[in-house]
Amino acid sequence: MVSCVFPVLVGLILLQIHKISECHKIEVTPDSGTIVTFSKKPGQGLDCSVCKDEGPSQTCNSILLKLTEAQPTTVTFNCSQPGDIFTVEINQEIDCSTISCIIAVHPDSTRFLEFTRTFTWDLKVQSGKFFQLDFPSLGMRQIKPSESCPDKHTYSITTYQRTGPANIGTFCRNGTISRVQVLYRGRVTLEVAKGTDLSPSDFKVSMGPTATALVEVDVKLPRGPFSADFFTPNYATGWYNEEKIRWNFAVKPMHNFNVHFQQYTAPECQRKTVSCDYALGDKPPFSRTPKDNQPTNEQGDFSLTLANCDAKKVATVPGLSLNFNVKVFRSGTPYLCTVDLRNEEGLSLQIENKNPESYCEMSLNSVMQEKIVVPAGTKADLSFLDCPVQDLQLTATKVIDCPSVSARDITGTSLIIPTLDSSLPVPLHQFTWLLRVRDQGTVDLMAPKGNLHQSLPDKQCNERVSMLISETEGSNIGQFCSTAESTIQKIQIKGNVSITVIPKNTKDLSQEKGPFLKVAISPEITENVIYTVSPLISGPMYLATPNWPDGMNPTSSVSWVVYVPQDYKAELLFSNVSKPKCDTGHTEVEVGPLDSQGQTQSWREDQSFPSSVIQQQSFYLNMSNCEPKSDRFAVLSNISLQKETKKFLGIILGVVGVLLLLVIIALIAVCVIRKRKNKPKTNRSSIYMPRGKPFLPGNAGFTKSRADNESHVYASIEDPTMYGHLDKNQPSEVDNGAWTNGHQVDAYRPFTGPSDPVSVATDSPADYSLDRRDGDAFQPFLNPPNTFNLPRPRSPLISQGSLGFEDRRMMDNTLNTFKSGGEINPIRLSADESRLQPQMDSDSDSYPEAEYDVAV
Repeated sequence: MVSCVFPVLVGLILLQIHKISECHKIEVTPDSGTIVTFSKKPGQGLDCSVCKDEGPSQTCNSILLKLTEAQPTTVTFNCSQPGDIFTVEINQEIDCSTISCIIAVHPDSTRFLEFTRTFTWDLKVQSGKFFQLDFPSLGMRQIKPSESCPDKHTYSITTYQRTGPANIGTFCRNGTISRVQVLYRGRVTLEVAKGTDLSPSDFKVSMGPTATALVEVDVKLPRGPFSADFFTPNYATGWYNEEKIRWNFAVKPMHNFNVHFQQYTAPECQRKTVSCDYALGDKPPFSRTPKDNQPTNEQGDFSLTLANCDAKKVATVPGLSLNFNVKVFRSGTPYLCTVDLRNEEGLSLQIENKNPESYCEMSLNSVMQEKIVVPAGTKADLSFLDCPVQDLQLTATKVIDCPSVSARDITGTSLIIPTLDSSLPVPLHQFTWLLRVRDQGTVDLMAPKGNLHQSLPDKQCNERVSMLISETEGSNIGQFCSTAESTIQKIQIKGNVSITVIPKNTKDLSQEKGPFLKVAISPEITENVIYTVSPLISGPMYLATPNWPDGMNPTSSVSWVVYVPQDYKAELLFSNVSKPKCDTGHTEVEVGPLDSQGQTQSWREDQSFPSSVIQQQSFYLNMSNCEPKSDRFAVLSNISLQKETKKFLGIILGVVGVLLLLVIIALIAVCVIRKRKNKPKTNRSSIYMPRGKPFLPGNAGFTKSRADNESHVYASIEDPTMYGHLDKNQPSEVDNGAWTNGHQVDAYRPFTGPSDPVSVATDSPADYSLDRRDGDAFQPFLNPPNTFNLPRPRSPLISQGSLGFEDRRMMDNTLNTFKSGGEINPIRLSADESRLQPQMDSDSDSYPEAEYDVAV
């Protein structure tokens, strides 16, 4: 017997320990003025209870626990899953009896997640007033009492009247109801399902105006087409009280509305009848019965007031129940057109309303659309209602499937905007070509005339249109146009390409008839993009990496082939460089000549770029990106051409040398002239020679010294000449050499000619002229004397003064007079005698004096 009782006792002890281990404990601190109540669900967990506090002061209850004090309290459940058995209600009373009372309601969002939570707010205002509930911009949507909200947040409004409580309605978030006003007293309830994070719609409580109905609901209907349902209080059980309910509807402009009673249950009236009163703008109010046709195709804001009769309240007799629907839709006459794209291969259209505030309604084949898309190769009927042209935007896209390189290229194909249907009420805002390449080919893009220019901050495209060129993966290469100073001859892009024409100074692209680009297909390239450029001599040319300034795609590359004109050199500057921190690989910039014979230069992201790079000939510039870890790789550079001077260096040096030589010669000439002017002048005497020519003694006869010539050697010397200085009767001037003026002279021979009286010759500047001509006629050096019967013959100007010269006309003439007239017949000395010809002294001036004829 003992052996049987012991196991039972052990089992009871273990069961008790298990129950204790299954206890659930939470800490609760109610807010001030808030009551927290834990209530057991009907028919759930009869063996589970809730306890307050711990130790000897602990109190437990199997049905209900209410916490009213704003202090920390320990709540214990003797079951492991109390959320399946108990619910939590958080109640707050709000007394808003003053006009200035405005209270924002926001329930706690963090506590009691494991329970089904019910938040209640008991509201009270002055008697005869409305308490007013203002909901946020999203508003509320009324549903049937049997329905639930998709987000598991269900609101309900209850009013307390003398006849008893009445359920105004059940609501979900995100609807058209912006305000609810209820007479005097009521309650707002928010029920949140177990395990659902609380995300409530805050609302404001205030005291409204004097009540004219039991309930007044404000509704803001959105743009059509739209419809919403509304229900009378106590919709499930019926409404018996003789009260009024009013709905105020705000309708958008250019909209019509229809009112339709979908479900109506008539009460058994003891006094009065059920009526529907309408107020519509400036129109007079009018009434309808629930069984009449309600207003349709009306415009403007309106209100509907439903007045119940004094219904018989019996369990078997239903009360008033009404479910009605309000539908709004656009008014006006739409513009209709048809678009046929079956004759234009690959062309599609898109039309979009860019003004969300407008009341534009667009339809495609009678179906309302926010954005109309007409696929390629289709025909569509379009409708536009109240759509201003300036609010609409039309874009077109044309897909071109390029043939493979092996088949045949499409060199010379031009991109031209096709003609669109003239019935379209919208101007063409943008046109895009999608070039799809087969066999991994390359798209070559060229300007129809001239070259292309890339639009950059320092030099943007200001032409009528520009072209945005992108890779189909979404990376922009750049924006380009064709200008007078364009430098890009060709752009090569690997793979598919998107080209979008954007208007700059035109409103309708369909008016642009000319070709925009020429397209060709070439074999695949190693880089993603290759530019072929020819810089201008007039100014710098800018080079920007693809997608500037946002940076190149990871592991992508770009190259520029730069052609430098002859006799020029190029200066490459890296004006703006953004370097990334590479995760894999390195960025690299490489510059080298095209002929692959010169030296290349390269830099990575961890190296500093030079300020400038000089290239003497055509070259290439290549840039490749790494797999960036952070930042981006973007480079803006520019190229300037400079005139090459090395081929003209010899000419320039020669010219400089000639100029320098002329300067030196001029300096020497100046110095010599100065020296002559500063040289002391010797006294010169003239000798009168009858029937001869006067001359100035000095250096004129002998330019050499006596030591250098044989002018002092004579065949015979006369005594007077040899010993004349011993003659005391001779004048002292002859003896001391004054007569000779210090010059070396030959022996004196006395003149034995006739002693006829001859007038003294007068010297004049004209007599010393070497060459006096009247036109081409020869003028003698001196006028012939009167004693000669014949005119004086002409004599040589230079040879006459030489020792090697002798005139035959004076031969055998003792007086050395001319025997006959005629031309001078000189007789040259022998070879030995010719050595005795007088020459210019070595120390004489560079400019010898004029020679004079000496008659001996």
